[in-house]
Amino acid sequence: MTRPRLTIRVRLTLLYTGLFALCGAIIVAITYALGARVPVFRAGEQFQFDFPDGNSAKFLEHCARDSRSAFPDPTLMDKCDSYQQYRGAIGQRDLFMSHLLQYSIVALAMVVALAALAGWIVAGRALRPVHRITAAARAASDRNLSLRVALNGPRDELRELAETFDDMLGRLETAFDGQRRFIANASHELRTPLTVMRTTMDVILAKPDRTREELRAMTEDLRAAVDQAERLIGALLTLARNEHGLTLHEEVDLATAAENVLDAARLGDLHVHSALEPAVVVGDPVLAERLIANLVDNAARYNVPGGHIWISTSTAEDLTRLVVANTGPVVSPADTGRLFQMFQRLGGRTSRDGFGLGLAIVASIAAVHHGSVAATPRDGGGLTVTVTIPAVPLPSRSIAPSYR
Repeated sequence: MTRPRLTIRVRLTLLYTGLFALCGAIIVAITYALGARVPVFRAGEQFQFDFPDGNSAKFLEHCARDSRSAFPDPTLMDKCDSYQQYRGAIGQRDLFMSHLLQYSIVALAMVVALAALAGWIVAGRALRPVHRITAAARAASDRNLSLRVALNGPRDELRELAETFDDMLGRLETAFDGQRRFIANASHELRTPLTVMRTTMDVILAKPDRTREELRAMTEDLRAAVDQAERLIGALLTLARNEHGLTLHEEVDLATAAENVLDAARLGDLHVHSALEPAVVVGDPVLAERLIANLVDNAARYNVPGGHIWISTSTAEDLTRLVVANTGPVVSPADTGRLFQMFQRLGGRTSRDGFGLGLAIVASIAAVHHGSVAATPRDGGGLTVTVTIPAVPLPSRSIAPSYR
């Protein structure tokens, strides 16, 4: 048999009532003890009663016999009167204390009952924000996270809890919206190379007499579509892995990584200007090169013929900075924030220019390295992207700057 479940409101009410009853009982006990210690005669009056054989009953009988005699003893009569007054005062005190105890217990019981009622009401009002938070949590789902507690009133612990819960719902709503957009955009992007493959094969297979050149062209188109799908899947996997944080924690010099990227890059007629100073961070060397390669590829892809690319690394105030700038089309400052979102392309950039994941991967890699990334338009066209990551101080290592 399970015990009945006591709600927090019932427990709080019992706690308030118990504490109030305990305090009331202590007050009643103190009052009764102080009342019992009150002297029955005025201060300074003292009476000594010497009873024969220590028996007060015999003394009272002696007083009665003497009072009925023709010549009572004045001294004895005074003593008898004093004793009668003493007995009367003691009786009055005992009666008063008995009534005081009875009335105090009745009053305490009534006040405890009122305290229980008041505690029930106060506990309900105090727990009302918790009920609102519970209702909001029950109403929340992966399809609807827009409900908020929006608690008003004094800024206390419950309001702080409600605001924290609202912030959590906001973050969850943003995360779920981003996940839905990611799935929709990834499905759309993956559908493009698959459509190209299917269309190419359908066109060739529909021809009864297929030439060798047509089959070769179909193969090349299929290979290009497969490469595009593979690059997209690789980018999506990189973003997914970054959600779980770093798996490697090695010292990586961004200057060396940038040199490796520039040596392997095919930049055509673009002019590269580099100023690479030591910039050592702790992280994944492969992800670090991927970050730099994406920035260089973005700077080359969205450039002008014969344009320029500037890349630099430096360390200052325990922070490393990687800066990649390029010439190119004019970018509005209002659009720079969208560049680091997944599948976002600015005006004039088509699907053939990429998937819209390059700078999103850059932001993701910077985030898992506890860094940040920012973009600012250049005067006259182009973009400057700055990546900031906490540095590893290496006073013994010295790499001379290189310039191209």
